[in-house]
Amino acid sequence: MGCRHGLKDKDENTAMHLAAKHGQSDALNKLVEMGLDVDEVNIDGLTALHFAAEGGHTLCVRFLIESDCNINALTKRHRTALHFAAERGCEREACLLIDAGIDCDAVDNQSNSALHLAVSNNHTEVARVLVDAGCNLDLTDNRQQTPLHIAAELGSQDLAEMMLISGVNLNLTDKQGMSCADVASRGNHVVLVDMIIKADRFYKWEKEHSSEPDSCLCRPLSFRPDRSSDTQHIRSVLWTLATRRLCRGEWLLLAQLWGFTDAHLRNIQHQWTGMQSYKEHGHRMLLIWLHGALMKRENPVKGLYEGLVGIHRKDLAESVRQKANADSPKKCIAM
Repeated sequence: MGCRHGLKDKDENTAMHLAAKHGQSDALNKLVEMGLDVDEVNIDGLTALHFAAEGGHTLCVRFLIESDCNINALTKRHRTALHFAAERGCEREACLLIDAGIDCDAVDNQSNSALHLAVSNNHTEVARVLVDAGCNLDLTDNRQQTPLHIAAELGSQDLAEMMLISGVNLNLTDKQGMSCADVASRGNHVVLVDMIIKADRFYKWEKEHSSEPDSCLCRPLSFRPDRSSDTQHIRSVLWTLATRRLCRGEWLLLAQLWGFTDAHLRNIQHQWTGMQSYKEHGHRMLLIWLHGALMKRENPVKGLYEGLVGIHRKDLAESVRQKANADSPKKCIAM
């Protein structure tokens, strides 16, 4: 051909860059056959692979990978092609890059990993791809926030559940000294706060009982609110207990007896619904406790009875046991 293949525009983009940017896989093929460098960078340090990943051009990404491009090439902002795919929500392109061996834990000049960007932009499926690929969930950005901090800030239950199930470190704090639960609490994301507390309590129990042969789960791991018909009866009992039977402060005594930490209680009490807030706080605590009891295969009615006796409310314990056992649809929660 008589054209000059090395021509660049004002941003130093070559024909290779522009073909990748616009998803022209056939043109990319021709340019590679003509000997153009697949790893040529523009003024910002982007290669053709960065453009293809950003634009969601699957065929171009696949072709460039097969053409032995530098899959971990960094822009001037220290971003890989996976950063671009994650930020734009390009799931297929992210899968191709991961399968080709890209560094899932590379961070940019703001210390953002690809997972940080996927979570920040609420791209659940890309985040799932990254989590399933085993990326580091505990990397922190320039605000010292993990991806879970960001999910908590946004109030995203889907993203949070995904990371909680994968075993994220819940003890990490950001530059303001706030944990993920603190961040969710500040945003008044009540359900998310309770999910994080459930996870924290569960993983502490799991660590303490990891050597026991019978410590395996009896149900799929989840930290979302329980709405199953199997637990409807006991949840009704807990609602009545929290809103009508427990006196102010007694839910705190129960919580302390059951190993809730000061941080757990602080985050539960952050929600304010008026002078009767303690009833809502108590109900939330009881549901969090129930989650743990069921995950540990304990009898919740027995545990509730023993807890009430432990705070010197045997009268209430007997009453609640009778109510819980009356017409109980499940023998496993009867006592």
